[in-house]
Amino acid sequence: MPLPPEFQPDEPQLPSRLFPSDETGFASAKMAGFQYATVAIFLFLISGFWQLQIRSPEVYTERAERNRVRITPVTAPRGRILDRDGRVIVDNQPAWSVILSRENLKMEHLHEIAEGLHLDYDDLVANVSRYLRRSKSELITIKGQLTLGEIAFVDSHRDAGTFPEMELIRTPRRVYPASGLLAHVIGYTGEISESELDNPDYAKFEQGQIIGKTGLEKQYNDLLMGTDGERRTVVDNTGREREVLGEIQAKSGKNLQTTIDLDLQAVAELGMEGKRGAVVALDPNTGEILAMVSRPSFDPNKFAVRIKSADWKELTGNPDNPLLARATQAQFAPGSTFKPIMAIAALETGNITEDTTYNCPGGAEFYGHFYHCDTKHGSVNLHKGIAQSCDTYFYQVGVKMGIDDIAYYAHMVGLGVKTGVDLPNEASGTVPSPEWKLRTQREKWYAGETVSVSIGQGALTVTPIQLAKAIGGLAIGGVWHKPHFLESAKDDKPVEWPLNPENVRKVVYGMYGVVNEGGTGGGAKIQGVDVCGKTGTAQVASLDYAKLHKGAKENSWFVSFAPCYKPEIVVAVLWEGGEWGKFSAPVARDVLKSYFDKKTRLSDIEAQKPAAATPPPASILTPGMFLPGALLPGTQRAPQRQKLTEPRQ
Repeated sequence: MPLPPEFQPDEPQLPSRLFPSDETGFASAKMAGFQYATVAIFLFLISGFWQLQIRSPEVYTERAERNRVRITPVTAPRGRILDRDGRVIVDNQPAWSVILSRENLKMEHLHEIAEGLHLDYDDLVANVSRYLRRSKSELITIKGQLTLGEIAFVDSHRDAGTFPEMELIRTPRRVYPASGLLAHVIGYTGEISESELDNPDYAKFEQGQIIGKTGLEKQYNDLLMGTDGERRTVVDNTGREREVLGEIQAKSGKNLQTTIDLDLQAVAELGMEGKRGAVVALDPNTGEILAMVSRPSFDPNKFAVRIKSADWKELTGNPDNPLLARATQAQFAPGSTFKPIMAIAALETGNITEDTTYNCPGGAEFYGHFYHCDTKHGSVNLHKGIAQSCDTYFYQVGVKMGIDDIAYYAHMVGLGVKTGVDLPNEASGTVPSPEWKLRTQREKWYAGETVSVSIGQGALTVTPIQLAKAIGGLAIGGVWHKPHFLESAKDDKPVEWPLNPENVRKVVYGMYGVVNEGGTGGGAKIQGVDVCGKTGTAQVASLDYAKLHKGAKENSWFVSFAPCYKPEIVVAVLWEGGEWGKFSAPVARDVLKSYFDKKTRLSDIEAQKPAAATPPPASILTPGMFLPGALLPGTQRAPQRQKLTEPRQ
């Protein structure tokens, strides 16, 4: 029987701390959470300290340093380009450029910056966008050659803190001759492109660097480029310079003394004014290029920093293609200038003699087709065939020789292959043959094609520099030197073929008749100088096309050398659309006359000098000034050859 409640024993009472209340448990959980968070934060800080001080301290040290120290590149001036007498062709000019700092760059500022610096906004955005994925330490050059007004714009807005990303730096700017003088030879510089940076050949260059793009600037870029320096300054948080910490001086690039003679170059340029075509003048005994013209030309100064989109579109959209270096890249049929090569080939193979005669009634029929000549020459031998440029005579010679012998001797004189001139992107021309046609067109060779090739037509194409080299080497007896602008590019082992000197004399005599005996090149005659030459009129389209399109005129060629039996200079002229070869002869005459006039003048000056006279100090020319006789310090005038007076045989 259960006891009454009052007699039941009390339940044992345990301490309350063993059974906390709800409020006490919540406080304890908060305390534990705080402790865990403290440990996590402490571990995070330890990890960051480890990353900063132990694993890669140099990275973060550099980033911290950039907050107060700015490293600005000091661009090295490129070497100057000189002519053979030491006269300055290309120089450098100090200029101010504006750069943008990536650290302070704000894209919304670009519109006002473009307006203040007279830049195209879209071009500026495109330029800046190329750097957005690159290191923020890289500076962006947006304009060079600033005007006084543009310099004031940068200074005022930078000092006011409006556009803290802008900064002025001094940079050497390339200064090229005016009027496109030597533009295709010299080339131009420009900022390295994205595609070039992806090219292994440009692995050593960095974004933003200025390099040679074409011509000698590209060919000898490594010599012309110097070594950049740098300037370390302390700046505040607005980008203002507070202190100069130090500067590593830039080292200039090396000068290039070329074989170009500015006196001859100026005459050749004037001769091609308003024309499309090229002039090449070289010394056949060495391969030294004395003058080289390609027209129409362009202004390389527009490329000195960054060419405007409008200027680029104007150049690339011009149907006359002013960017084409015609002297080394234009490939056209040589026309009758190929006949001296045909003549030496026929003589060397024994297919003709000096007295071999063919009748010219105004043309000849071969393989069921009548091939025209420009007139009725009557009885024609080798001398008359060259002097009067009789197509019928060379039709007969070509058919008798055959295409294989023609191609063999064309290759022998250097056609169909690059000359090796020290300029980039040279064209090779074409020497057709049965093997060539089968390889390129998968067709057999037809006998009628040989007839056209024998007068320099058909698939045969040459460049002006190839023609100058070929005829020059033939004229000196069968030695072909590589054309070059620098002595270091000279080929010590020229191509030599043992041509019969008597056969060479016969061909040269025919070319003498072209100029001096009422031939087609009388416009090149010079009093007191034996000039040899050969005209060429080459079709650029079929006769039917030319009849329908009256503007499709033939190309005019003229190749010459002098003196005839001791050649010192060879000149090749191409006038696109010049119609007749004889119209190019006066251009060559002016270049030849300039050469011999200068030679006589220098000889007279030398003769008048006292035996022990002290040479006058060299004068330094300002950019764009080309004065005969002015030399740069440390340069030497190219030696002049003795005047040759050997009588013509």
